[in-house]
Amino acid sequence: MSKKYSTYKAVTLKDVAAAADVSVITASRALRTPDIVSEKVRARVSAAVDALGYAPNEAARALASATTSTIGVIIPSVTNLVFADVLRGVYEAIEGSDFQVQLGNSRYTARKEEQLLKVFASQRPAGLIVSGIDQSETARAILSGLGCPVVQIMDIGPEPIDMMIGFDHREGGRAAARHLIEKGYRRIGFIGARMDPRAQRRLDGYLEVMAAAGLYDERLILTSPQASSVSRGSEMFADFLAMVPDADAVFCNNDDMALGALFECQRRRIRVPEQFGIMGYNDLEYTAVSTPTISSIRTLRYDMGRRAIEMIIAASRGERPDPAVVDVGYELKARQSTDRKPNKGPGGRI
Repeated sequence: MSKKYSTYKAVTLKDVAAAADVSVITASRALRTPDIVSEKVRARVSAAVDALGYAPNEAARALASATTSTIGVIIPSVTNLVFADVLRGVYEAIEGSDFQVQLGNSRYTARKEEQLLKVFASQRPAGLIVSGIDQSETARAILSGLGCPVVQIMDIGPEPIDMMIGFDHREGGRAAARHLIEKGYRRIGFIGARMDPRAQRRLDGYLEVMAAAGLYDERLILTSPQASSVSRGSEMFADFLAMVPDADAVFCNNDDMALGALFECQRRRIRVPEQFGIMGYNDLEYTAVSTPTISSIRTLRYDMGRRAIEMIIAASRGERPDPAVVDVGYELKARQSTDRKPNKGPGGRI
């Protein structure tokens, strides 16, 4: 069997120069430093680029200039609405700049994150954004040796690799538990799926407040390593009620789980918030339009994505942001799902 070879041929800078009737050096200058060539030459080169469909070779450019114009972004999920909001901020911030975004999905695994970091490192990015602060030793070593600005997002901690923008998930968990206690709930559970380090810190905050209030009971905690979803929230909430039928509230580690718990309450005709309180986390759009509306911890996901890009662009120009670690905070959004008056009694279900 004879071998077949591709007939495709990439358009080169030499092709552009020939079409514009200029030298290769002049064509390169027109694209990389247009201010030093005449307007007439720039127009000819631009027309040739458009006609031929030429795209600069970033790998070759990296060898010559040490970095590309690419900013890498590694997130653990491309389907989670939380990270969709982050990416909206990223892409809006980069619009109109000289940079471009290359996206990587680590799928919540350290090994995949390390593999992606090695790929990005080989491409000499202008900067890199990574989700979370719990990178493996290998990942931290790669990030520290990149020689470009790095921003960790969605969390804050004491040892930034370079720059960091996020908020305290443990304090968010504390706020959620305190809110439920203040509303008169006492048998307050925690339900969480896919317990990544950020979700674990939310649980830790809940545990601290429950223990301090003398309300801690290990039977009130139900977690799963499986992926989070609305249906999983319903399933886990049903399991939770079977284990602790006297529970009167639940703090869910995200809004999908909270919505699932609400649906299960409605199927069982459990009145929310009179008989049962439900608290979510992240404050996704649907929490404000569900019936009843769902209380949640609002996280500034769009702002973190946008500001991370702004920090990288500034740092790449030698204007390192001060401070380099930014706590954007959170906001407790109290809505109908927890709006029970404290004087209405223990709230046991009928």
